[in-house]
Amino acid sequence: MAESPHRLTLVVDAANVVGSVPDGWWRDRRGAAERLRDRLVRYAEEGVAGQPGPLDVVLVVEGAARGVESVTGVWVETAPGSGDDRIVEVVAASDSPCLVITSDRELRRRVEALGARCAGPRTVRD
Repeated sequence: MAESPHRLTLVVDAANVVGSVPDGWWRDRRGAAERLRDRLVRYAEEGVAGQPGPLDVVLVVEGAARGVESVTGVWVETAPGSGDDRIVEVVAASDSPCLVITSDRELRRRVEALGARCAGPRTVRD
């Protein structure tokens, strides 16, 4: 992923955000992750949570959502194992400030220890 060292990197926990609304996502996890990815393009351009765009957006997928492709504005990282572990790796490797979208308390603790800020799934839900 090509990051800008000064603009915010938005890191989205796909499983957590998709699972935050009982809309039938469990019938098609990959399709739900693709719909989330497509909605995130807007935030890459316009910004989110008081941060103006453009933003670097990373969507981390795992499990049945593996295989989701990146699109212009949203880089998709496929976790070979735990999505949470991959999110921590993305944050640790970033040269930019990060905002992680998740409601997972343990993941929040881990990325905040690396200097990231966190916000809940509603931040990127319509």
